[in-house]
Amino acid sequence: MKTFKLISFGILFLVSGFTQSQVSVNVTIGSPPPWGPAGYSNIEYYYLPDIEAYFDIRASQFIFLSGKKWIRSRYLPAQYRNYNLYKGYKVVLKGYHGSRPYTYFKNHREKYYRGYKAGPQRTIGRSPEMRHENDNRGLNNRKEGRGNRDRENRGRGKDRN
Repeated sequence: MKTFKLISFGILFLVSGFTQSQVSVNVTIGSPPPWGPAGYSNIEYYYLPDIEAYFDIRASQFIFLSGKKWIRSRYLPAQYRNYNLYKGYKVVLKGYHGSRPYTYFKNHREKYYRGYKAGPQRTIGRSPEMRHENDNRGLNNRKEGRGNRDRENRGRGKDRN
């Protein structure tokens, strides 16, 4: 009888462990890019007026016009490879939940012209340029501090001789 109770308890323990592990699964597919505007959830697309392209958040792909066809790519076309996504304005397409945001391209192009800015935008993450500037500033401060210590040490050395 004790064996039966132990086996039952073991099975119950295993089953509860499996159900708990299935519940705690977290999906991160389709998270917004670090250059995306902060403060929005359940958004599927951005329109980038400066380059007249879209970004599909779920697929992490840019959508742009090439000739007469809309192309999906993980990368911007060659002519926009140097475009700074952190500094460029992103229009959040709040009401659209389809698979072809470019259906409304003519409207988007007119309403959100090149250079369009509705106001300041804060990005989700920090620009790599900003990180490098901060890193360099820290290095310069450390070098300056070390230089001062070196001068002080040199002065002490002369006094000792």
